[in-house]
Amino acid sequence: MVRPAALFEAFADPNRLRLLALLRKGERCVCELVDVLAVPQPRVSRHMARLRKAGLVRSRRQGYWVYYSLAPARSRLHRALLGCLDACAREDSALCADAKRCGGGRC
Repeated sequence: MVRPAALFEAFADPNRLRLLALLRKGERCVCELVDVLAVPQPRVSRHMARLRKAGLVRSRRQGYWVYYSLAPARSRLHRALLGCLDACAREDSALCADAKRCGGGRC
């Protein structure tokens, strides 16, 4: 069971929030995440490791690439936080811009 504090810590970082918001629409390759956030790949990987440890994302490897997706909610708190991602994406202009750059269309 993931501690509630770990979930909130994962959501508290702006880059991790951006990554979670990008994964709302489905699985993404780490290369896509790097391009959209315009940050170095090692930094994205470190953020994704924190999100994995918090139980918020899962990953799979295919050849040289790693693909990430949101993990299914394992608690009511987890489910509520995932639900907040939609509201965050609609209200935060940076998250909305990320979604558009990633080909997600609407926020």
